[in-house]
Amino acid sequence: MDLDTPHEIAGEPATGWQDPAPFLRGVAWLDAEGQPVRADPEDAMRLPWDTGERAALPIGMRIEFTARGATAVEIRYRARVPEPGEALHELAHTFALWQGDRCLGETTATPHREGRVRIQLPCSAGPFTIHPPETQAPHIDAVRAVGGMIAPTRRTARWLVHGDSITEGWWSTRPAHAWPAVVGRTLGLDTVNLGYAGGGRGELPTAEQIARLPADLLTLAFGTNCWSAIPFSAPLMRETTLAFLRLVRRGHRKTPLLLVSPLLRPEAERTPNALGATLAELRAAMESATRELIDAGDDALQLLSGQGLLEPHHLMDGLHPTDEGHARVAAAVARALGPLVPKPPRADSRGLRAVRQGD
Repeated sequence: MDLDTPHEIAGEPATGWQDPAPFLRGVAWLDAEGQPVRADPEDAMRLPWDTGERAALPIGMRIEFTARGATAVEIRYRARVPEPGEALHELAHTFALWQGDRCLGETTATPHREGRVRIQLPCSAGPFTIHPPETQAPHIDAVRAVGGMIAPTRRTARWLVHGDSITEGWWSTRPAHAWPAVVGRTLGLDTVNLGYAGGGRGELPTAEQIARLPADLLTLAFGTNCWSAIPFSAPLMRETTLAFLRLVRRGHRKTPLLLVSPLLRPEAERTPNALGATLAELRAAMESATRELIDAGDDALQLLSGQGLLEPHHLMDGLHPTDEGHARVAAAVARALGPLVPKPPRADSRGLRAVRQGD
């Protein structure tokens, strides 16, 4: 099936509602109901409950398309309706329209079990990216053009990025400002965000799941939760890093892989955790393990130290970056990954086929 032309939903013409699947980017797996999820639904029992809970949210998923004569695009979606008393920021959904590195506007809608939103387009062919909301686990059911046609963009190099809440984008003011999203725009990548708030503790089932996913580039950026959420000693951190990387390499032997060690966390840098390890010691253990594999001949593995990427004023709460902090991390990661982006980028459908097959 050609992924770069419009497709039909059964019983409706191509000029009406279209199957959203060819338009979606940042998709790793689909669950039994066709909802994009960020952990393998067939391997869910081996994951911690908090990782599984965060994996149900469509973090980093995007709608990407070009337009011909269209004045707007409509999205039909379903979402969980907030319960009475939930925080006010949960009561609205924001759909952000981007073209390149510029946000063209935002459209706000109230979450509905079955809703529809219309997003106005400028007089341009695009390409455009729509960042849908991530709260209430919205499920995109269909898309359609108003007054013209839309078509999916061509697929670009697929980048899997795994980490914790910082990778997931916490404290960025919009999904598009999280550092993986910024790197994706900068380098023209299809970013698949596998960051799990509260997780990213070197869970080995996650490494095996990453090994099974198609990817052109990989980034691992975990470790800060190994200081507090589940305390690690420095030797345990070193051995976990070695094991995680070796498992990922079982499925991606030569795929360019960048490991980003933990970012600045002032309270943890010199404070021992329950096993006596400071974050500085855990960072050093992770970096030592990575260098060991590089020295052993893994010339597709690179290390970016998280130390020094941020200053305390780049942190909103002493842990999670502000938008400026996310931008600084993104700039450093983009510099490291830029020379590794495949040329020309892959333009076939292997990634989507793997998603549909539950690979």
